[in-house]
Amino acid sequence: MHRRPFPWSGFALALVGSLALLISGLDFAWAFAVLLLWTGSLWLVAAPPPPTERRTSNGGFSRDSMRDLFEHSEAPVVITERDRVVIANHAARGLLGTHILGQDVRMALRQPEAIRLIEQGGDGGAVIRGLARRNDIWRINRKALDENLSVIELVNKTAEADIARAHTDFVANASHELRTPLAAIIGYVETLREDPASLDSTMAERFLGTIHREARRLQDLVSDLMSLSRIEAEKHELPDQSVDLGALVERAARDAAGSERQDRLDFKAAGHFTVRGDPQQLEQLVRNLVDNGFKYGASDAPVSIRIEPRGKSRLRLTVSDRGEGIAPEHLPHLTRRFYRTDPGRSRASGGTGLGLAIVKHIVERHRGRLDIESTVGEGTKVAVILPLEQEAEAE
Repeated sequence: MHRRPFPWSGFALALVGSLALLISGLDFAWAFAVLLLWTGSLWLVAAPPPPTERRTSNGGFSRDSMRDLFEHSEAPVVITERDRVVIANHAARGLLGTHILGQDVRMALRQPEAIRLIEQGGDGGAVIRGLARRNDIWRINRKALDENLSVIELVNKTAEADIARAHTDFVANASHELRTPLAAIIGYVETLREDPASLDSTMAERFLGTIHREARRLQDLVSDLMSLSRIEAEKHELPDQSVDLGALVERAARDAAGSERQDRLDFKAAGHFTVRGDPQQLEQLVRNLVDNGFKYGASDAPVSIRIEPRGKSRLRLTVSDRGEGIAPEHLPHLTRRFYRTDPGRSRASGGTGLGLAIVKHIVERHRGRLDIESTVGEGTKVAVILPLEQEAEAE
């Protein structure tokens, strides 16, 4: 920035004026003060002018300044002049394509709600669907800068809608799952209370057995719901305990098998592996996978558990069964809450439909990966890949 040249002619005039005041008899101090005041005012005149914004003749920001202002905004922003796109930031070009520059904004958006908003003029907003993909949801906001220029901002609301829909589905599914055992319990209790004398001991024992089974199922469901909620609440907190995974997996697998299924458990670890993890959640992960292996595998076939290295920084834990297998169309949905490939069989075996959802969230919290492979008629293999302790510390 350049400073204006100092006005030497004005300084000379100030000096001459001060000398004239001295000659006329003014005290020297007063004459010198006048010289300083005059010189100071000249110094201010010589100071550089304050910076000015790049503006157009009508007082608005220039196109270059507006382009610079919006270019790196995360939200897609479009500037229109007489409804024609003159500026589209990086996000808008990625969403709508670079061809929208110079195009009528109504052609660029191609949505009836957006077109109505543009044609009505002034400020306003609207919700549009299917702008880039079939099920996406966007909020479009229009702000008129003057009679010609307008700013159009697009806000992606798809994630919010997905979360709201997931919460609604979860509440509906949880309510259904809770209502089923409760209805069975209430029904059998009412039967027992109506005329207990007419029931023989065998029938009463059968009723009580059903009530007990449904109550245990209800207890398991509530326990899994609480566990899932707790894991989701902690998903952003990295586990900080050093865990000997081989010992933990063997212990948890034996707990899941119980004394009656110990002989069908096939466990092997190809070395000693230490991870940074939450022992309680890792034990729950192993119990869920091993329990699923026994439930859905053949009754006389073993459930195999293997721990082996995966490169230099990761390990792979696999749990395999030899059962009926799972059809390919079900595989992408297995970790959804309450998803069952065979609802009748799952409920009969005591499943809550939350086991793999819990496993998925535990794996995500431990910065791992979950893979599920299955072949119909042969069985299912679930693999969990986790970082070793030194890799987890580096992350």
